[in-house]
Formats: sequence, structure tokens, C-alpha cells
Amino acid sequence: MPLGREDIVETEIPVSQLAIGMHVIRLDRPWEDTNFLLQGFILQTEEDVLAVQQQCETVIVEGRVQIAPTAERQSPVSRRKTSLKTGKSDASQKPSAIPKRKVTYVNKVDASREMATARMNYVDAKATAKNIMSSLRLGRTLEMNKIHQVVDDCVDSVLRNDNALLLLTKIKNKDEYTAEHCINVSILSAAFAKHLGLLEGEIRTVALCGLLHDVGKMRIDDDILNKPGALTPDEFAVMKNHTTFGRDVLAALPRLAHAAVDVAYSHHERMDGKGYPRGLSGQQIPLFAKIVGLVDTYDAITSSRVYDKGRASMEALQIIHRNKGAQFDAELAVEFIRMIGVYPPGSIVEMTNGEVGIIVTTHPTSKLKPRVLLVRDANKQPLATFREANLLKETQDSSGQPYKIAREVPDESYGIVMKDFIEQGILNRKAPEVSAPVDDGHGES
Repeated sequence: MPLGREDIVETEIPVSQLAIGMHVIRLDRPWEDTNFLLQGFILQTEEDVLAVQQQCETVIVEGRVQIAPTAERQSPVSRRKTSLKTGKSDASQKPSAIPKRKVTYVNKVDASREMATARMNYVDAKATAKNIMSSLRLGRTLEMNKIHQVVDDCVDSVLRNDNALLLLTKIKNKDEYTAEHCINVSILSAAFAKHLGLLEGEIRTVALCGLLHDVGKMRIDDDILNKPGALTPDEFAVMKNHTTFGRDVLAALPRLAHAAVDVAYSHHERMDGKGYPRGLSGQQIPLFAKIVGLVDTYDAITSSRVYDKGRASMEALQIIHRNKGAQFDAELAVEFIRMIGVYPPGSIVEMTNGEVGIIVTTHPTSKLKPRVLLVRDANKQPLATFREANLLKETQDSSGQPYKIAREVPDESYGIVMKDFIEQGILNRKAPEVSAPVDDGHGES
């Protein structure tokens, strides 16, 4: 008789029920408000249990349960929130569009260690995206084995440490927008799916969907696709056909996940029913199409194109927030904003003391206090020696004040071009941490 399968579940329990061997994954308060060094840990001693009990009232623990083969899995629509205190079902709880978190991921390696591999994967993926576009233009068959391989390589990197590839999505070349956009959407979709706790196979599928979501644009005339200005109503009507073209191209491919066809066809649908091509609304829109559509908008806003200059990440997130519930699924929008954070890796930021730096990595539980590579002094001149400020440690500047971020600025501000820093390997190398007054001697980056 089949034993069914094991599922990973999360359970909220009072700290009085903690026992050695339990895997604590979330607390009832921010991690930075406690003295725990790690986000998520296994209770190995009585001292560990006591430490949690002294600082929390309830925690979320992870466990595995055996699911009988006949048990039906609840759909997001039928699932209801159950109170852990009363045991009663909250029938008034609005059904969630986001599947219940299945897996909690942690980064397995340091971002600096992952960067070299991530960079090779990004270059390979970008070349593959270009090959997809040229093949479709020339009517050639797509190399699906190669496409699956680059997607798997990128997802493997995201699962090891998503900071590395997310930083590489900050490389923006407006002359190569289409290929870069496709790979960026693939990477961001994979990172978002990881954040949502989707299964590894689902992460790989949504990454594939992201890479192929705009293949239909290869059947749009270049005069419209690359027009350096706003499209006329007639031109926009032609442009909207790329979703149908994409569906037709992908539907003709053997052994391709059907989700990729759905996403190519539906990633411009809107929650309020005002999207295209079918005017779907709400739960009619496939989940992966909602994810890719949201990511697609974010990357487009932050990228420079022939007709528009890329904007800062914060501005893109503000646009997404304003349009949640209308254009974007509200819950997904909130989770995406939470994942990207105020200052994502690769962001260029000006500090309150006038110095300028690049966000290297973010802390999952304290995204307002990332690690920053300082590259410009208060006069916006290149520092002779780049230093790293870990804002979580309250690193102080030369005047004894803690480093704090004042604002994010767009790429190329103050002569800082992210592409150059990445290609020169500057972000791959571990810089000395700020522990003494910074040398403001001028030098070149």
C-alpha cells in the first residue's frame, strides 16, 4: 500500500512546547530585536530552548508530515485560516491567491563566493536569450535542451544565494534590452518563487516561464518594437499581439511546460480585468502569469530603453504599490516589495554623510541595514580604497556617526556604472570593513 508523500509544514507553537531538535524558522518579533545570530536554527541544547523562551512567546517551527495518498490537497480558494489559539476556522478570512508556503529556504553560501559562478551563468543565459530571439526571427527551432540547462543553472545559483544573481540583474544595456530583460525576468521570478516558498520544481518552471514570456515580440515589426517614443493607438494594438504570438510559438514546441504557454499568453492581464488579450480578472489569471507580469513591470521600469531612462528600484516599487489590487495581485505585490526590499543588491545609495556606495548584500530580516561598498567620498570623488560598511553592526564613519542611507540614486549617478563594477570583479572581492576613519584620498575606481 502506498505510503503517500512527505510534506514540509510550518506550525506556530507557544515557547512552552519547545523541545530539543525542533527547527525554529520564524519568531513572533523581528530577528534583529533578539540576540540570535542566525535567522532560523535547530534547537540543540536546553540553553537554546531557554534562550528562545526568554525572548519570545510563540515561534514558527518546521516539520515534516506524511500525507496519505487519498488525501486531497486543499486549493488556495478552499483554504481557510485556522486560529492556533481557539482551533476555530475563520470563515470570514479572504481566500489567498498565494499558495501556502511549502518550503523555507536559506542561502547556503556567501554572496561573494557565489558571484563568480553566478556571473558565468548570467553570461551564458544572456547568450541563450539572444539565441532564442535570433532563432525565432529566422524561423529556426529552439534549442530546448540548452534553454532548460541555463534555467537550471540560474535556479541552482538562486537557491545557493539569490543576492549574487539579483545583483547581476542591475546590469543594464539599453541596446541589449530585450535579451537582458528576458533573463532578468527569469532570475527575478525564480528569486520571488523562492521567497514565496514554492517547491524547487515550481521555481524552475516559473524561471523558464520568465525567460520565454516575451518570445512573441520577435513577430512584431522592429519599427514598432524599437520605436524611440510613445506608440500610437494603432501601433499599441499591434504590440499587444505579442501575447498571442507567444502562445502560438510555445504551444507548437514539444515537451514544453504548459505553464510557459499560459504565461506568454496571460502576463499582461490585470486583476481589474482591464488587461489583454482576454480581459481576465482576479483568480482567472494563472499564478505564474501574475508572478511574471509583476516582475516584468519591475524590470521594465528599472531598465533604460530607447525611449525611456531607467528609474530607481524604490520608484518602481512605489508604482507597484500604487497599482496593487488593480493591475497586480495585492498579496503578491506586497510580498514582492518585501522580497526586493528598500535597497536591493546592486542599488547605488547616498549616505547621510554624503558618501556614496553600492548595496552588496541584504540581511533577510533587516533589509534597511544592508552591507554597503563605499566607493565615493562626501564630495562624490572616488575613494582611494573602497571600504565595506555593515549597517547591521552600526558601523561608524570618520566623525563617529553610524552610517545610514539617505536615498537611492539611479545607475550612472556620480560616475558609478554598475556594469563596470561587476565586469571588473570589484563586487566579487571582499573589501575591508570600516573600522577606522575612511581615507578620503582620491583615486580611480
